[in-house]
Amino acid sequence: MTKSGNFERKKNMDLYGILKSAHSGWRYVVFLLLVVAVIQALAGWFGKKTYTDGNRKLNVFTLISAHIQLVFGLILYFLSPLTKMASSEAIGRYWKMEHISIMILAIVLITVGNAKSKKVTDAVAKHKNIAIFFGLALVFIVVAIFMMTKVGPTKTFFGMS
Repeated sequence: MTKSGNFERKKNMDLYGILKSAHSGWRYVVFLLLVVAVIQALAGWFGKKTYTDGNRKLNVFTLISAHIQLVFGLILYFLSPLTKMASSEAIGRYWKMEHISIMILAIVLITVGNAKSKKVTDAVAKHKNIAIFFGLALVFIVVAIFMMTKVGPTKTFFGMS
């Protein structure tokens, strides 16, 4: 292989590695923000608390972080060797179909929940919308993580081993 061929391969591997690391690390930001947003929304809903600017900002940061994760994930979907595996294999099916479908659904729920909370004026209703939609998204994400640990023997709940 020529030097330029090695350079191109190394450049592509570096881009893939950088994006994979970004996607892997950013998941903790998304997960943490989502957990905190759900807890605050539940406390606001059941405690009949006012909806503060801090609540709104947390929800928007959660939404933005989820969309950033989606962008990383969509790029990786087309670069990853995992999505080129046969769908007849459990791990190939997970990465090609199940992971992306569940995560897109979770992000749609976050987006819809944030939009619905903006449309209502009652503080408790805002908290309720966030709690329900963000909570469902959190459940879908946790289910997808458990599915990943089941099909990928090297994967763990809190990271890759």
